[in-house]
Amino acid sequence: MEKVSIIIPAHNEEKRIGRTLKEYISYFKRKKLNFQIIVVLNACSDNTLKIVKKYKELEILNFKQGGKGFAIIEGFKKALKKKSNLIGFVDADMATPPVAFYDLIKNIENNDGVIANRWDKKSYVKTPQTILRRIIGRGFNLIVKILFLLPHQDTQCGAKLFRRELLEKIIPKLGSSEWSFDVDLLFYARREKAKIRSIPTIWNDQKGSKINLKKNILTMFLSIVRLRLVHSHLNFIVRFYRKLPNWMRVHN
Repeated sequence: MEKVSIIIPAHNEEKRIGRTLKEYISYFKRKKLNFQIIVVLNACSDNTLKIVKKYKELEILNFKQGGKGFAIIEGFKKALKKKSNLIGFVDADMATPPVAFYDLIKNIENNDGVIANRWDKKSYVKTPQTILRRIIGRGFNLIVKILFLLPHQDTQCGAKLFRRELLEKIIPKLGSSEWSFDVDLLFYARREKAKIRSIPTIWNDQKGSKINLKKNILTMFLSIVRLRLVHSHLNFIVRFYRKLPNWMRVHN
């Protein structure tokens, strides 16, 4: 049986991660799956660490700095050291229930990766997103398709699974930007000619999101434009940008 590592990045998730861990551990134990859960705390200032320590089955990484992308990359590295065959990640708020993540595992055969697609007509979205979030999400993915020629309808869903052989090739190349991490990951997978399947999912948009779309919309889109420049002959622009003083940059 293939060993599965599930990475859960967590930033101040004391109100939500306990339920997620309880449900995921219980579900995959019932499935008799050879699995491990790696929780990667990034810059937590609440009781998240205290809560996750209650679960002895976990691997816990705790970083004082770094965003979601950084946390996932560190989780990938840990999973590779643990000799996991399949390595994925999921959000700490349980927007993706265990049964939906299990669908990724069931569909990995003959693929290098499987990603959840909230926009698929067969997906079941329990709590519909606000109109603003839908517009921004669709607009973001449209720009990603235009700039990166990625075939995926939903690059940002927080539930993805990959084979270790693919991750071993692309992890050293990845950046850790919060907004463009998933796009960077899928872009490098495409460069490796990896076969990535997109499947319908179950999604429950959760209250308490750490993301303020109105506040961060400009940062989101500039992050994607900057990533495209990195992957082009115009990458000297990004090198120049990185030399600017902090007050002149848009942070992501």
